Amino acid sequence: MIGICSDHAGFELKSAVMAHLRTKGIEVKDFGTYSTGSCDYPDFAHPCAEALEKGEIYPAIAMCGSGNGIAMTLNKHQGVRAAICWLPELAELARQHNDANCLVLPARFIDEKMALELVDLFLAAGFEGGRHVGRVEKIACR
Repeated sequence: MIGICSDHAGFELKSAVMAHLRTKGIEVKDFGTYSTGSCDYPDFAHPCAEALEKGEIYPAIAMCGSGNGIAMTLNKHQGVRAAICWLPELAELARQHNDANCLVLPARFIDEKMALELVDLFLAAGFEGGRHVGRVEKIACR
């Protein structure tokens, strides 16, 4: 099951991404927000990140206006590797080289078509391992 969350700026894109995933038969757990009303992204990012850390969801997709705020919040969690992606190559490399487990979309800077392409590429890509394993292992604070 894929987890998904956004703030008000990402709500419409989140709805489109959820619909896209469901047409592919992918189950989605929506952590909110549930409207375009002004809200605070940490209120939705923290529960999503906690579920990702517990293995209740994998992977996660998150979005806010720039992608920065929600990514910063998600990445406070030791078990989360959230990557802001706005180009196809970034979505693939986030998985292949960084074993990202959360795709972050900058909702005000990409259109729906690009967002759906990024989602598909992120989900299709796998971690290459090899020389990247040691680097990823060093990400967590000690």
